[in-house]
Amino acid sequence: MLAASPATLAEAARERRDIVSGEVMEEARLIRFVPGPDGLVVPDLARKLPGRGLWVAADRASVETAAKKGLFSRAAKAKLQAGPDLADQVESLLRRRVLSSLGLARKAGDLTSGFEKVSAAVQSGKVAWLIEASDGAADGRRKLWAQARRQSRPPGLLGVFTASELGLALGLENVIHTAFLAGRAADRWAQDVHRLAGFSPLLPESWREEP
Repeated sequence: MLAASPATLAEAARERRDIVSGEVMEEARLIRFVPGPDGLVVPDLARKLPGRGLWVAADRASVETAAKKGLFSRAAKAKLQAGPDLADQVESLLRRRVLSSLGLARKAGDLTSGFEKVSAAVQSGKVAWLIEASDGAADGRRKLWAQARRQSRPPGLLGVFTASELGLALGLENVIHTAFLAGRAADRWAQDVHRLAGFSPLLPESWREEP
């Protein structure tokens, strides 16, 4: 496992209580919500919105339970409304956040794209995450993943976004293979990826059947 940066460790050290289970856990494993001015429950993925934070474990079942059972109102001691699609809202926001962060990472020089460049990066052992287009051909993906699994610390694998979505985020065309290089940016990005995993699989089901 890649070592976490000091900033990431500091963030992980902060703990909050999940209003569903009552368990105290690291902020990185939770979603923060706040009461909106209209009494609606608002997801605050960046943890920056004003108001008292209402924390829920970062998984679909927990968010749906909090919404159905009125746990947001109970925790806030005020009448709040949580829509039945709240978990879907969180998933959509997380997808957008993960994708937009890739664009920022490319500008900062933390990403590399294209089969040959990604292959070289993987073999150097400097890749934290291998990001493959969900609609890309299996052959190139299999070759890169085979290389990745031979590393002493294999990178994570993400297949959530299409080539078009990746291209739009990165300002490139036909983005099939991308590598997120190890470092603080990758550590911070991984927190959102792990939270997204609680709402949506990180890999297409068909990939799981590949050798």
